[in-house]
Amino acid sequence: MCTAATVSEAVTRLAREITVRLAESFPLVLCVMRGGVIFTGQLLPHLRFPLELDYVEVTRYGSSTLGGELSWRMAPGPAVTGRVVLVLDDILDEGKTLAAIREKLLVMGASRVLIAVLSEKDTGRAKPVKADFTGVKLPNRYVFGCGMDVKGAWRNLPEIYALKEDKE
Repeated sequence: MCTAATVSEAVTRLAREITVRLAESFPLVLCVMRGGVIFTGQLLPHLRFPLELDYVEVTRYGSSTLGGELSWRMAPGPAVTGRVVLVLDDILDEGKTLAAIREKLLVMGASRVLIAVLSEKDTGRAKPVKADFTGVKLPNRYVFGCGMDVKGAWRNLPEIYALKEDKE
């Protein structure tokens, strides 16, 4: 779906866009584990301004390829109060997970919550949240690589792939 070079170019562009918007705000950057770790690791060296880093861990997938009930493994800490928070994740799919994270951060007192995703899937449906920064657009396929997994595997790939579609 995307080569490693395309991913790298998207990360560099996102870093420029984020810097323009957040360089003066000393943001709290939250990596959404586990999928967001690759994207976060690629993006942070390009953000040449002071920031604080932490993480949240929430999932809807577990070992499945279908989204289910939201499960918080690590909720945001008290450092969000009064802060500009930048949430980094691998993909904006249906948007339910990122919407829940955004809502929780606002309830906890974040002054502003921005979302950056490496990729956004075109599902053809309305989403409950919009990314402020998007790296690449993807078709409505199950994708993996660059932090996204298939039943826990293949997050480590530098490219983005899609599962083969069944031909009926």
